[in-house]
Amino acid sequence: MPVITALTAADEQLPHIDRLRAQATVHQAVDDDSLARHLPDSDILLVTDFRTDALQQVWPTAEKLQWVHATSAGVDQLLFPALRASDVVLTNARGFFDRSIAEYVLGVILAFAKDTRGNIIYQQQHEWRHRDTETISHKQVLVVGAGSIGREIGSLCRAVGMRVSGVARTARNGDGVFDRIHATDTLAEHLPEADYVVIAAPLTASTRGLFNDEMFAAMQPNARLINIGRGPIIDTDALMRALDRGRLAGAALDVFEQEPLPAAHPLWGRTDVLMSAHMAGDFIGWREALIDQFLDNLARWLYGESLFNIVNK
Repeated sequence: MPVITALTAADEQLPHIDRLRAQATVHQAVDDDSLARHLPDSDILLVTDFRTDALQQVWPTAEKLQWVHATSAGVDQLLFPALRASDVVLTNARGFFDRSIAEYVLGVILAFAKDTRGNIIYQQQHEWRHRDTETISHKQVLVVGAGSIGREIGSLCRAVGMRVSGVARTARNGDGVFDRIHATDTLAEHLPEADYVVIAAPLTASTRGLFNDEMFAAMQPNARLINIGRGPIIDTDALMRALDRGRLAGAALDVFEQEPLPAAHPLWGRTDVLMSAHMAGDFIGWREALIDQFLDNLARWLYGESLFNIVNK
């Protein structure tokens, strides 16, 4: 039987553990010491807790390791040089969270347009305050990151009558989702056209700090920014300056440069910012469903078949 080590949080209960143990010897690593103890004998590493410093430190002992599976779509935290250069196959949960994240994005677009936050505040104050609100039909959405998550966001936005364009590394013609896909290096040229800018890109050397003072200066003053990608894609200080100067109307943030966001951070008190705790893709039952996905891939591995969701390291 193959040996699987699951790198998890200390308080995490691994779902479907009996099903896993029916097909493999399973160890759970919850700290640096247990990872160092189990990794040398492991054929497969299942990562649900991305403590890459620990993994990178003990990586030279992973002599038997053949496959690493990440229970997330983003794998930037796992791609340290030694893993990248190795022959170990890396797979992820690409596609798993797409619909849930797209629903989150549509939800915050509607929350901005219908001033849901204002309604909640006035309700708490027992204040009857009539206002006119916005419609979203025919508004322009620019999705930065035209992968599977970006496409699902685009599909849902298009279904409610919004116009959708995308941004990717290279420009290409539109399709049934995007009117047009622009190259990342032309992003500043297309920001002025967008009513909503959605970040759905992975964190790479080219996207880190992509949204800086220059990009915010290019946006419409009435535009809203939504980030469900990675926190460091936005320069938080630049975002704060843009909001203070009226360079954009608001932001919805599910990810942050520092997580958890410190309780004293000024973002907490802003009425023009909607925040959630890195949960846009998480739905009831997602942990069990992620292990189901891994088990499907494990069956392929046991039968010598090609794995799905292989990451190009």
